[in-house]
Amino acid sequence: MSHFRSDFLWGGAIAASQAEGAWNEGGKGIDTQDLRVFDAAWDKAQRQENRNINMTSARFADALAAEDDTNYPFRWAIDFYHHYREDLALMEKLGLKIFRTSISWARIYPNGDDAQPNEEGLRFYEDLFIECHKRGMKVFATILHYAMPVNLVTKYGGWKNRKTIDFYLRYCRTLYERLGHLVDYWLPFNEINCSRFNPWNGCALIKDQEKDYDQEIFRCTHHQFLANALAVKLAHEMIPGSMVGGMIARFTSYPATCAPNDVMQSILDENYKNYFYTDVMARGKYPSYTERMLSELGVTLPIEPGDLEILRDNTVDFLSFSYYMSMVSTSDTGYEITSGNLLSGKKNPYLPTSDWGWQIDPVGLRISLNQMYDRYQKPIFIAENGLGAMDVIAGDGKVHDPYRIDYLREHVRQMDEAAADGVDLLGYTMWGIIDIVSCGTIEMNKRYGVIYVDRDEAGKGTNRRAEKDSFDWYRKCIASNGDDLT
Repeated sequence: MSHFRSDFLWGGAIAASQAEGAWNEGGKGIDTQDLRVFDAAWDKAQRQENRNINMTSARFADALAAEDDTNYPFRWAIDFYHHYREDLALMEKLGLKIFRTSISWARIYPNGDDAQPNEEGLRFYEDLFIECHKRGMKVFATILHYAMPVNLVTKYGGWKNRKTIDFYLRYCRTLYERLGHLVDYWLPFNEINCSRFNPWNGCALIKDQEKDYDQEIFRCTHHQFLANALAVKLAHEMIPGSMVGGMIARFTSYPATCAPNDVMQSILDENYKNYFYTDVMARGKYPSYTERMLSELGVTLPIEPGDLEILRDNTVDFLSFSYYMSMVSTSDTGYEITSGNLLSGKKNPYLPTSDWGWQIDPVGLRISLNQMYDRYQKPIFIAENGLGAMDVIAGDGKVHDPYRIDYLREHVRQMDEAAADGVDLLGYTMWGIIDIVSCGTIEMNKRYGVIYVDRDEAGKGTNRRAEKDSFDWYRKCIASNGDDLT
């Protein structure tokens, strides 16, 4: 018998920018993810070089001038915008209890500073969420999943400008007014620590335009912390009883050895990459190690009167995180490096890796859950977890993905262990429940879904949906509340 609560929320997750397509339909404005370029002809080295960890002025200008979607996969994605009813029908068959998706800011406010919202965009999400509830699924809505209207970047400087907080809160108010009765869990920001580790995705910074990159990253981060807290405040005022959370990309770190310097480095990595962000959102204040961390970076936070009170008085109702891999901490600069979510990490010799070099560590999920729950005593959502792999259509026309089933099975087992440990685990939204364009590498061939989408790196294909073997496995897992993992 599993240890999951009887109302555990088994789910799946996607992001609007990676799934919807329809980048210039329905009144949508251009957003920052629409500017990320990818060429299907690139070799492996070129793909790694062009992952867009840092946006450049030249690339930004080229993308704005491009009038089609040929080399911009986020513009076409999997056309969820037109296929969502079909996709939700498959998710209902799967037995999902909850569906996590993001709302496109540029679909609601095309320029970000518009006087009035775009009615067609609001109606799309209203219809989408109504359809979810009709099919027995709760809604977990991310308000900002990286993609912000480009106009806010070109006209105001994006999150560097405190005025962006006001535009963001106008956007939140519109969502709460129109969709508040349809959303069960709100998430103001996806992976809020991304601002540091992928500044284009996280806060829309163009590196070659910044004199002091670190200073501007943390300026943006402070503004996002305020926006997150004020989004919590506004939701509690407008939607009594609403559940509003905070999220990070979880970078679980182990000391490479028992050498004291490695253990200390592990503590610093955990603090600086993870807890700095959750401490602010869940405890309502900057942690004690902030001063030293920022001093060593030469950074000063742009704190104004009243800011600390806003953070203190508006903490989140739950915490969530994405978990894909763990890393090793060491002071040894010659240690082997491997790839990972948002950033590369030092390689753990005891762990296997995915096709893309991400270290597979199910036990690390149990560790992360225990650490976070012990630190904050707040309910936890696993907002993202899954395996990006190179799936192949077999001779029988199906995708046989035992590697994904193994990955999911072992992570669910560790979630069950964490629940037995006493962690208050609300739910699990597997990433991405249907194949979508990969955020990290902008590839279509890096597939996560239990539902296959017939679309290749260049956007070619029938766009047909098909169930993989992992679809049947996850359906059994959900139906048994995590008890049947065979």
